[in-house]
Amino acid sequence: MIYIQSGFCRGLAILAMSALPLLGQSNFVSPDTAVLPNSPSVSSPVSESAPDADQPVTTITKRVDEVTVLFTATDKHGKFVRDLNEGDFAIRDDHKPPQSVVNFGSQTNLPLELGLLIDTSGSVHARFDFEQEAAVSFLQHTLRATYDKAFIMGFNTKSQVTQSFTDNISLLASGVRHLQDGGGTALYDAIYRACHDTLIKVDDERPVRRAIILVSDGEDNQSDVSRAQAIEMAQRAQVIIYAISTDDSGLILRGDTVLQQLADATGGRAFFPFKMKDIKNSFAAIEDELRSQYVVSYHPADFDPDGRYRPIEITSLKKDVQVRARRGYYAPNNKISTVMTVAPLR
Repeated sequence: MIYIQSGFCRGLAILAMSALPLLGQSNFVSPDTAVLPNSPSVSSPVSESAPDADQPVTTITKRVDEVTVLFTATDKHGKFVRDLNEGDFAIRDDHKPPQSVVNFGSQTNLPLELGLLIDTSGSVHARFDFEQEAAVSFLQHTLRATYDKAFIMGFNTKSQVTQSFTDNISLLASGVRHLQDGGGTALYDAIYRACHDTLIKVDDERPVRRAIILVSDGEDNQSDVSRAQAIEMAQRAQVIIYAISTDDSGLILRGDTVLQQLADATGGRAFFPFKMKDIKNSFAAIEDELRSQYVVSYHPADFDPDGRYRPIEITSLKKDVQVRARRGYYAPNNKISTVMTVAPLR
């Protein structure tokens, strides 16, 4: 549905509407719906930039009711199953089948936008150097120049970006090696800030795969935001979290459960390497998975732009095939999710 929010002439409105196809398809959640730490349950309304006083404009708004979900299908041995089609899956959005499926296919070559978040707190000191080198090796093998990009964030009591988004491997490697270990752990704050300040603000004209690679023991003792808030922000930013545990005790500790929950909620995966060489294997598995996913786009049934969380469930109709996908999304909190401003004719 299209709403015209100005009293300009019909001809101008038609001209403006003709530009709408350029907007392309988008998901429900936009950066304007992001929540802030001091108000985790309140979404900000869509804002419009104030026009210049001598530049009256026509604003056209368009409701977008299409959801896009990336997911992974594996067999009972954890190997990727790459020859499936739409009929092999059952999809539920808010516990109902979609009104219609717009697109389905495999996605093995989407551009990557990655945040590499490395725990630099004192608890990871014993394996810190090796983890840095494994992270650099991962970036060298994964990122493609001019196509993929990543940023580096270290975190202990506070989080610090040592290299902003770039496809330059040398700069990213330098960002990893400049990390200094020591201090407490504000894990949830780091995830929240990475999503809210960087990943959710990226304005892409093409489909991309956004992911956080989290290297940590999962313990948090300094964050201002909660685990639930960190997960919510990752879901709003449509970010997959892959977690690599730095715990080498051989025991199942509280932090391991946290890492598993972060991964499960976002459609990612948690790795628990016991030996140091297994850390590199974990990075290699993440690289493989980032290139081996399916994508489905659909219109949900009985959709209401009320701002609430809508659960998603994708299951395989084939025996012994397991599916990992994000568990849901937040609908917009009004009937407008895309805004375009058109300058007047002269």
